[in-house]
Amino acid sequence: MIVVMFLVVTIVFVIVRVTPGDPAAVMLGPDATAQDIASLRARLGLDQPLALQYLYYFGQLLQGDLGQSIFLNEPVTAALFERAEPTFFLTVFSLIIASIIALPIGIYSAYRRGSLFDQAATALAMLAASIPSFWLGLILIQSFAVRHGIFPVSGYGGPGSSFVDRMYHLALPSIVLGVVSSALILRFTRASMLDVLGDDYIRTARAKGLIERKVILKHALKNALIPILTVIGLTAAVLISGAVVTETIFSLPGIGNLVVSAVLRRDYPVIQGALLVIAGLYVLINFAIDMLYLLVDPRVRY
Repeated sequence: MIVVMFLVVTIVFVIVRVTPGDPAAVMLGPDATAQDIASLRARLGLDQPLALQYLYYFGQLLQGDLGQSIFLNEPVTAALFERAEPTFFLTVFSLIIASIIALPIGIYSAYRRGSLFDQAATALAMLAASIPSFWLGLILIQSFAVRHGIFPVSGYGGPGSSFVDRMYHLALPSIVLGVVSSALILRFTRASMLDVLGDDYIRTARAKGLIERKVILKHALKNALIPILTVIGLTAAVLISGAVVTETIFSLPGIGNLVVSAVLRRDYPVIQGALLVIAGLYVLINFAIDMLYLLVDPRVRY
């Protein structure tokens, strides 16, 4: 984990520095003189050699400081914390919706392998995986928000909005990400269950006279959980880092929207801090999934 995070810090630092565009010039506008731009660059420390900037930034990270936003004029940590709530709940709700759709269909599809239901489920999974999230989001906005007025068009509620109202604004974007993400979980669930259903202990359990539901849910599903947990964990990590388009379409003030704004403004500290936090969450989620293997399959302990 330490090696991965070190590589992420280094690569992100280099990429944002070599990207065309000068934050000082963006801040001062097109009418700024070269002297004004040079003065602001010196005040921001952007005139220092790249290696010196990297050592200074790395020293800040060791102290838990992600830096100061150039445009927001506040610590990057505070900016990320202010925008963490929409992204967090969007990820949670989307993952719940994806699991509710994918797990039952994937299990039953594997149980009824080759049937009409199985073929239809496989086709729908391919269709869901092929649908762009921005297109599905626009269709749902047009149908359920503009035409019927069931859900809000966009936003996250006003400053004084209740928690329920803010969660209500997340309904449509959660459905969009949940439907798109369910395709991968469904396919992995079906494939993992198919591998297990052909094993000898499943035939033994049926020969003992166990009811079919117990054979599927207790014996087969439990032994098929490791690949399923893996893809659910990866989906959660992808939702955290990949909800940029959905947040932009629905005007959600989340981390993804913050990163897009920071890229357009060349706000180096925000870009670096956001990507570092996302990478850290990605690594921690993978680590947590590895630990769950110990609970799911006792053979992993040996």
